[in-house]
Amino acid sequence: MPGTEILVLLAIGLGVWFWVDTLNAREAGMAAAREACRAASLQLLDDTVATASVRLGRNDRGHVVIRRVYQFEYSDTGDNRRNGSVTLLGSRVVMMSISPELVELV
Repeated sequence: MPGTEILVLLAIGLGVWFWVDTLNAREAGMAAAREACRAASLQLLDDTVATASVRLGRNDRGHVVIRRVYQFEYSDTGDNRRNGSVTLLGSRVVMMSISPELVELV
């Protein structure tokens, strides 16, 4: 098998892994946003989170992991929209921001 084919297969495998990992992280972000809104008696709007940034970061052990920030909208009165965000290191939620409150989970 030529080296080019191996590199293409490796790139495809890496792409599939990243896609699945991103879906799992998004689900963890959604669950955290739902729970935070429920705990604060807020309404999560659109029932979704949107990717704000994806980059590398370090976890507590110093290992390099993917750091993802997701944004979402919520309402406290039912007729307004406020912004919130959830930050994940790998698959672990490390920070939740519900304006104007900031809750650190580390």
